[in-house]
Amino acid sequence: MDRVHRKDLKRDKFALEVQHGLEYVSGHRKTMIRYGAIGAAVLVLALGFYFYRRHESGVRQLALEGAMRIEHASVGAPQTEYEVAYPTQADLNKAANKAWIDLASRFAGTDEGVIGEYFLGAHAADAGDLKEAQKRFQTVIDSGKAEYGSLAKLAQAQLLAAQGKLADGEKLIQSVIDKPTTFVSKEAAIIALAHLVAPTDPAKARKLLEPLRGSERSQVSQSALRALSELGK
Repeated sequence: MDRVHRKDLKRDKFALEVQHGLEYVSGHRKTMIRYGAIGAAVLVLALGFYFYRRHESGVRQLALEGAMRIEHASVGAPQTEYEVAYPTQADLNKAANKAWIDLASRFAGTDEGVIGEYFLGAHAADAGDLKEAQKRFQTVIDSGKAEYGSLAKLAQAQLLAAQGKLADGEKLIQSVIDKPTTFVSKEAAIIALAHLVAPTDPAKARKLLEPLRGSERSQVSQSALRALSELGK
């Protein structure tokens, strides 16, 4: 098998891992952080990266790996000499934010820099700084990196809805439905839209989800069925 073909297969598998993760977490909104879609997409990005890094190398990838290790560090005393840990959650958040700022500034315009911007947006959203979060997510959307942009649009839509701008949020997700990516399929975006509109228009959410419950893709059908069950609560 030639080198180029092997690389394509690795990227395809990475995209598949990301897609499956997004379809799974989209059905668990109640377990996510304050802005559910943001937490879901961050988790997917992290899981996908851990798969991807096994096959890539270089300065940017190493810097991204270092930031990711801090992002997933423990709080409290480390259990082993290899474990990354911080005394408090505040210390961990501060270190992670610094790592993502460094990554985003050093490698602006690259995939790694865009990932840094995404995590900065997620941290800002979790801290309640919606203005900063929106700025970071918009940077990702404007980067021209369609895959990461599709994730950022889902997160941005949640922020807009939280500010009463539901129509704007719907438009963002609709743009992903119209032009899905390897990270966010059309079906995953539809499920995200259903979650977004469910609190104010459960009938519309149900209409979006019903066609997906019989999907041949089990992850899609399971996510749709979970979302439908939440509507019945």
